Amino acid sequence: MTPTLIIVPGLGDSGPQHWQTLWQHKFGAERVRQDDPETPVPDVWAARLHEVIEATPGDLVLIAHSAGVATVVHWARLSAGEDRERVRGALLVAPADPEEPDVARRHPELLALAPLPLEVLPFPALLVYSENDPYCTPERAEALADAWGAAAVSAGEAGHINVDSGHGEWADGEILLSEALHAWTPPAVVRL
Repeated sequence: MTPTLIIVPGLGDSGPQHWQTLWQHKFGAERVRQDDPETPVPDVWAARLHEVIEATPGDLVLIAHSAGVATVVHWARLSAGEDRERVRGALLVAPADPEEPDVARRHPELLALAPLPLEVLPFPALLVYSENDPYCTPERAEALADAWGAAAVSAGEAGHINVDSGHGEWADGEILLSEALHAWTPPAVVRL
């Protein structure tokens, strides 16, 4: 059975032309909607993610962007049990680094997400980063991936991998998702 995708947006809830929103409609994904998508509060945002996970049956794959990546890692730190076990993997795209002074200066609301948990995630993850992301350096992205036990892949000079950097449909992301799903989903059991 194919896992259900859960979209975990960052600040602003990823607008109508953002690849997360396009994927939600294309793949029939569930979506985490924060009460205040401009003001992240780790425990509150993680609790909303938990609500969506609890309400969604079956195996799940989390697809997070920017501050949504922090939401996933905070949720993983706070959660336990069966809901966590149903997460087959997470695609973590363009994490926003709230501990980077320049990022925090431009977006002080991100400071609430610091410090980012650095424990190994209890499910496989693929972190996709950009060489010229204004919200996270490649070195920091690779260090986060290492701490979280995630595979890391560079998307090249792709900005923040959002609409402003020219990523609407983001076909390369769909390829990465497909490859990750193949790796995370156990093969069907064939009974003879």
